[in-house]
Amino acid sequence: MINEQRAALIALAALPAMAPRRLQLILDRHDPCEALERLRHGSRLAPEAEPAQLAQMFAALRRQAKTIDAACVIDGCAAQEVTIVTKDDPHFPAMFASDPFPPAVLFLRGSLDVLVRRRVAIVGTRNATAAGRATAFELGEALADADVAVVSGLARGIDGAAHRGVRAAGGLAVGVVGNGVDIPYPKQNADIWAWVADNGLLVSEWPPGSPAEDWHFPLRNRIIAALSEVLVVVESRDRGGSLITAKAASDRGLTLMAVPGSIRHAAAEGTNKLLVDGATPVTCADDVLVALGLDHSRDLGRSSFPQPLDTISEAVLALCVDRPHTLDMIGQSIGLAVGDAAMAVSRLVTCGLVVDSGGWFESARSKLSGPEHSGSKARGS
Repeated sequence: MINEQRAALIALAALPAMAPRRLQLILDRHDPCEALERLRHGSRLAPEAEPAQLAQMFAALRRQAKTIDAACVIDGCAAQEVTIVTKDDPHFPAMFASDPFPPAVLFLRGSLDVLVRRRVAIVGTRNATAAGRATAFELGEALADADVAVVSGLARGIDGAAHRGVRAAGGLAVGVVGNGVDIPYPKQNADIWAWVADNGLLVSEWPPGSPAEDWHFPLRNRIIAALSEVLVVVESRDRGGSLITAKAASDRGLTLMAVPGSIRHAAAEGTNKLLVDGATPVTCADDVLVALGLDHSRDLGRSSFPQPLDTISEAVLALCVDRPHTLDMIGQSIGLAVGDAAMAVSRLVTCGLVVDSGGWFESARSKLSGPEHSGSKARGS
């Protein structure tokens, strides 16, 4: 794209009345320079781009187009250390190449290098419970420890808690926001905004100075999904932005996960419905790492297990992966004396595959790991 076209595209994206979908439709029919000149001179755009029923909105766009100066927008962003990337720039995020609704322009603070990491989005209700916030914090912290970048919307509640967990672990975060990246919203998250900008990446479709409008946030949610590989919903009411993000994730073929909650709590209505509809349950950070396909066997000491598991240990392990068992239950299930069962369990505990929970022996990881608990997996084969 030549400089004039790029400047015109930035000017179009910076018009306060311009919605991302409308801009996409305009660019499908006109190049940026032509579209901007038509708006400035009062000429109509193609009927598909400017339907008659939107006359009021296009009147506002024409007024704004006459006064906008692309150079001022670009210089103003530079002064605030805000980077502008357009869909035709070589460093535009590659994950938008096949997106059904890609942004035309993004305004950024921080480094795009964060996006080369493995990425998991953690989202949820603004009106989160204390338990929900604690869960989001712990997931953010654990994923950051595993060198996974955490994507969220920096809203209050679940989003902010997840990124505070990332900060506690000294990890990397991506915040996708519904207003200018220079205006922390909500104000109570100003500290985490500044931290993400300095240590990760802030992303917006709206230029600096843009206020947080209600209609921005559903559009923002598709960007959260597009920048992620896995989406985890921690808490959600039966309606709300988290479920919009979940649909955007499903539409893009992402792995959708949800944290189960009490059927008596409104904050779990949406997440439990996602689970009924086929989302993968999250009971610990390992569940998310398994969904990413990351091998964290070292964390359980399995990589140092020198030999394949014997047949008895394999059988005992399979029982404990399925559900917790006592020694008596293990013995009865596979026909072992209690002493032999205890020896097999002891071997599994020593190599980190099974844990003792008050006399009940269970897998050290989620059931989602399935056969990966086996001794052959432990040897890396």
